[in-house]
This record gives sequence, structure tokens and C-alpha cells, in this order.
Amino acid sequence: MRKLRGRQLGLPFPGQTGQWNAITDVPGVKVGYTTIIEGDGPLRVGEGPIRTGVTAILPRGHLAEIRPVWAGIHALNGNGEMTGSHWIRHAGHFSGPICLTNTHGIGVAHSAATKWMIRQYAEEFLNDHLWAMPVVAETYDGVLNDINGMHVREEHVISALEGAVSGPLAEGNVGGGTGMIAYEFKGGTGTASQVVRLGGRDYTVGVLVQANYGRRDWLTVLGVPAGQHMRENLLLDHEQGSIIVVIATDIPLLPNQLERLAQRGGLGISRSGSPGGNNSGDIFIAFSTANAIPRNALATAPRSMTAIPDDWLDPVYLATVNAVDEAVINAMLTAEDMTCVKPRKSALCKAIDPASLIELVRNGVRTAVRD
Repeated sequence: MRKLRGRQLGLPFPGQTGQWNAITDVPGVKVGYTTIIEGDGPLRVGEGPIRTGVTAILPRGHLAEIRPVWAGIHALNGNGEMTGSHWIRHAGHFSGPICLTNTHGIGVAHSAATKWMIRQYAEEFLNDHLWAMPVVAETYDGVLNDINGMHVREEHVISALEGAVSGPLAEGNVGGGTGMIAYEFKGGTGTASQVVRLGGRDYTVGVLVQANYGRRDWLTVLGVPAGQHMRENLLLDHEQGSIIVVIATDIPLLPNQLERLAQRGGLGISRSGSPGGNNSGDIFIAFSTANAIPRNALATAPRSMTAIPDDWLDPVYLATVNAVDEAVINAMLTAEDMTCVKPRKSALCKAIDPASLIELVRNGVRTAVRD
């Protein structure tokens, strides 16, 4: 049975959500997971315990032809990896999937996603001189997973890509978020969405996060410094995680506008208290499914694009910040306890206790309790 998300528990997050309160509320976007949980007991490199996986995001689903999406990226703190980022910054678009996994799974995920693209778009790769540059990003799961065993394999990535669907999504200990930690609680995969009305029409901003960052002291939920009151099972002496934020929308935006939207990922993760730690790779990508054109039109015809005015962006920024914040909290609320393979202060990474959090938020506790 799935654990309840923030709004289901009564947390008063602002804004109107889409149907599933997920990145898949953006039309055409699909998400797939492969979750690998095997073994228990002491760490043996190459043997486990294994708690890792892959998250695949397909901006245009399983189309049989390449249709790029316009995009922008931003690194609040660059202690991490996102492949394809240079071309996104220069060209303003990318083709193919986004895959999220652990730090040592970047190579195999990139290779597998490339093979998947060659198969998925076989006719174009056969007849044209194409190159594949999938977007692959990572966070470190070595506290909870035998990361040096490099257990993510090609078939895990292909399975996540082939199994991507629309609709409501699992969260917490799933996909690339399986072995991740957030604010010294069990973290992982989280998602949320917001509906924005612009020019008399409703659009959607959807977010998916792989949350693996933050110190307990920093944790703030809806303005309440909850982490300063929730002191059990502390894990860390310093920040050593990362977060990847994927922002999707059907709003027609230019690449420079999408880069500005990606920057708002930093404001979103700061809502829950993070200042963007030195050892945290805080990397954000935003893409728009609007202005779809065939791949070959990029090189053979003038581009005609529709875009909203910059003066309309404020509610889009607010929706993005709201959705990022809610996705992070959803990732924590839906996660399950997990033992550490490399114990820190505690041998157990506890999931956040929803009842305790709800009580703190309801009471509006704002005065920190110091040890």
C-alpha cells in the first residue's frame, strides 16, 4: 500500500495541481522506473546489498520519430553530472530521453539510452548521419547501496525506457531514487504539478526530483523549521548529497526562457531549507513540449516559434517553485526506511514520520530547539 503524499495528509501546499499532481500531467510526458533491491547484511563490493535503479523520462513518449524539445539548464552547484548539458546550453534543445540513476551508473545509462534511441528511431538512424546525445544525470547512493558494485546494467535502463507510462507515479524508494537520502531522512523520487492560466488558457508545469541532499538542521516545511525538532537517527556531519530537478511544461517558451525557468529550481529546493551545499550537485533542466517540429526541420527550414511574453512568466515561476518544493516533500513522505551499508551516525536511514511532521506544521512551531 502506497504511503500518503503531502496534500493527502493535509499539508496546505499552495496552488492548483494537475490531475495526478505529477510530471505526467504535462501532455505526452511518460515516466518509467527500474528499481533494484537485492540482498541484506554487510557490504561486499560487487555482491550488495543493492538498493538502486533508473528513472526514465520521455518528453514525447514513445514516438517513432525524433521530435526535439526546447530546453534550458542551470547548475546551482555543479558537484554532479548531467550529460548533454553543453549542447542544450548552446542549441536550446535536446532529443531523446532523460535518465536518472546513481553516480557510477552514468556510463551504462548513457550507453543503454543511446542503444534505445537507435532502435526507437531506427529508420532515421539508418538513413541519416545522426548522433544520439541522451540526457543522463546522477546522485550518489553509496550510503545505502553497494554503489561500487556498479549494479545498474543496460537491461535495467532499457526496461525503464520501454515501461514508461503516463498517469499517477510511484514515489520514494523507486527508480533512480531508490537509495537516496534527503535532509537525513530517506529521500528519493518525488513529483508534483501546478496548473497555470495564461492568456485565457490552462497550462501545466510538472516536476520530478531525485532528492538526495540537505542537512536535518535545514529542513523547513511550509515555513516551519521541522528539522530542528526532529532529531532522531541523524546521519551526517556535513552535506554530501545532490538533487536533480526535471521541470516539464506545455507552455510555449523560448530556450532562454526555459533556462530562466530551470534557475527557479534553486528557489524551489531552498523552500525546504537547502542553501545549496558545497558537496551537493544541484542541477536542473526545464523543457517545453510546445513548438514541436520534425528533427530534420532544425537544419532545413526557418523556425517559426510561439512564445509567451516575458511579462507573463511570474506565475510560471511561482508554479515551478511551488511544484519543486512539494515534490521534495512528497519524495520524503512516500519513502520507506532503509539500512545503511556504510553507517554514519546511525545504521538506519529512517523515513520521515508523517504524524510528527503534520503536528509541527499544524502548530506552526517556529522556535528552534537546540541540542
